[in-house]
Amino acid sequence: RGDKPPSQYKTGGHIMKKALAIVLALAMALTLVACGGTPTSSSAPASASTPASGSASAAGSDVKSVEGMTVTFIPKVTGNAFFEVANNGAQAYAEDWGITVDYQGSATAAVADQVQVINTAVASGTDAICISTVDAAGVSDALKAAADAGVIVTTWDSDALPEDRDLMVSQGTPDVLGQMLVDMAVAGLEARGVDPENDEVTYCWHYSQATVTDQNSWQVAGEAIIAEKYPNWTNVAPDNYYSNQDAEQAITVGEAVLSAHPDIDLIICNDSTALPGQLQAAENQGYNQDNITITGFATPNSIKEYCSNGTIYNWGLWDCAVQGGMGCYLAAYLAAGNEVTVGDTISIPGIGDVEVVANDSIAEGVETGDVNNGVVLLPERVVFTAENMDQYD
Repeated sequence: RGDKPPSQYKTGGHIMKKALAIVLALAMALTLVACGGTPTSSSAPASASTPASGSASAAGSDVKSVEGMTVTFIPKVTGNAFFEVANNGAQAYAEDWGITVDYQGSATAAVADQVQVINTAVASGTDAICISTVDAAGVSDALKAAADAGVIVTTWDSDALPEDRDLMVSQGTPDVLGQMLVDMAVAGLEARGVDPENDEVTYCWHYSQATVTDQNSWQVAGEAIIAEKYPNWTNVAPDNYYSNQDAEQAITVGEAVLSAHPDIDLIICNDSTALPGQLQAAENQGYNQDNITITGFATPNSIKEYCSNGTIYNWGLWDCAVQGGMGCYLAAYLAAGNEVTVGDTISIPGIGDVEVVANDSIAEGVETGDVNNGVVLLPERVVFTAENMDQYD
């Protein structure tokens, strides 16, 4: 349920195509968090059970079919494992749902490129857009123009300005994800004999950009947790390190971090490009998990080699294939003419029941519109280690 944000992660105005049709249930395995594990928090994760009926409903009846809808699915950058897996998931679900997912992006994480993709999608007559924004403010005018043209806008991974979109599919609240990053850091420090509560610990953050709302919110939440629980930790780079979602830059920035702070204890990479780049930089300069702790968010396959090499102890993520599917389904659901308000439950075939919660669940003080505006939270996250990483693709 989305009314209480999940805190557990595991180790280890469109014309409807068919009136009042009910989507049949199509059981589909989750591609990333299908495997079980041992919970690291006592709070129960949100339910993701698949309903017996495949209907998707906020009201329980009168559901307009998503069949025939076209959703333009826009990543921050193509070629990155996170976004490619999300697209693979969205495409697989889309085939079962009878919708078209048109994956459109750029090999560079540039605002201008996203604006061009948005404008092209609107001109082509797409029913909806589902986007992970590079810069919420940078794409604001384009998304407003899309909405004015009658195009539904949902977001996933990294939000737009809430007034520029309908629903956001979030991987978790800043508090949940900030805590997860700190918990992984603590576990990595402890694994190499550092006492996080009593020893002096130097650390820094390396991620994509300060303008990326999700990553920045996790960093802010993580800093607050560190200040409260670990006052003996010192951030050696309060302005953070950024590598702009560029794989080569992530390595050079990673090397710069280590050159400037050769004895640093901890680097937190809350970005799926920064983490492998930082790990490669560490290997280039002779570091391993016994003399430095590096952790963060990335797909399992992009990090397995570094874990096998002994460079990283743990890292985490969430089911981005399910997240991509959810974002596209909700876009098609609203484009078909369905309406939702905060507190409504939507049953997504093959995924399960999700609840619409207020925007302030992920952004403090942000208001929520009366209709078709709010957030849907993913049910859980996963921590990967050498022990469980091969269970996941």
